[in-house]
Amino acid sequence: MTTQELIAQIHKKQSFLCIGLDTDLDKIPKFLLKEEDPIFTFNKAIIDATHHLCVAYKPNIAFYEAYGVEGWSSLRKTIEYLNENYPEIFTIADAKRGDIGNTSTRYAKAFFEDLNFDSITIAPYMGKDSVEPFLAFENKHTILLALTSNEGAFDFQTKKIGDTELYKEVLSISTTYKGSENLMYVVGATKAAYFKEIRKIVPNSFLLVPGVGAQGGNLHDVCAHGMTKDVGLLINSSRGIIYASGEQNFAEAAQQKACELQIAMKKELDGLHQVF
Repeated sequence: MTTQELIAQIHKKQSFLCIGLDTDLDKIPKFLLKEEDPIFTFNKAIIDATHHLCVAYKPNIAFYEAYGVEGWSSLRKTIEYLNENYPEIFTIADAKRGDIGNTSTRYAKAFFEDLNFDSITIAPYMGKDSVEPFLAFENKHTILLALTSNEGAFDFQTKKIGDTELYKEVLSISTTYKGSENLMYVVGATKAAYFKEIRKIVPNSFLLVPGVGAQGGNLHDVCAHGMTKDVGLLINSSRGIIYASGEQNFAEAAQQKACELQIAMKKELDGLHQVF
């Protein structure tokens, strides 16, 4: 999927919602455990109930790796179901890979070619050697961890190198990488005060923003400081949507939570039209 196709979907659906498929057998409704593949059954129901309200899905790969071969099978069935039935959806492999050279290329092949995801999250600590192999794939997107929403983000990301915080160096240097036009960045919603500074460095790039809702991030604050004329935001919600109910109505409850966010996003988009 190209960036322009993603932007078109945002305006068509009046939504920039990304739903995280962090599917945990300990948290899904108990009655699903009797299914042959409870993870895929759960994912399929969530997708069917919410696809018209979001523009992206983000399976967190750890939740599938944890179940071994069966988990990978569930992941494959989930991404194939999305690509076959809802090809307009932007797919994100939340894998946080970050090795170098041929290893990165193999990771990229696994997620971009074999599983056919549109994008993948990457840790930038090892520099361009760990990022550029992903950027070599046409019409695929690399989502770099820039300023995350966890408490430990302050251990390194905001430390200064001379007069500049490390996360700013990551942003600035990454724009020089070959293929950087296909870079996106993870910026936590709990760091809303930083968005203005981030936009000075990457004014037009899409930002994947976790932390709205369960982690305390505020949608309006993020939009006020992070939105661009092309929207430039994908707001992720995982637990707040997919685990809205543990009963038979889990898919309907997820739809309701997604709808509430979509309505709030439409309001922000209406404000965007007035600004630009």
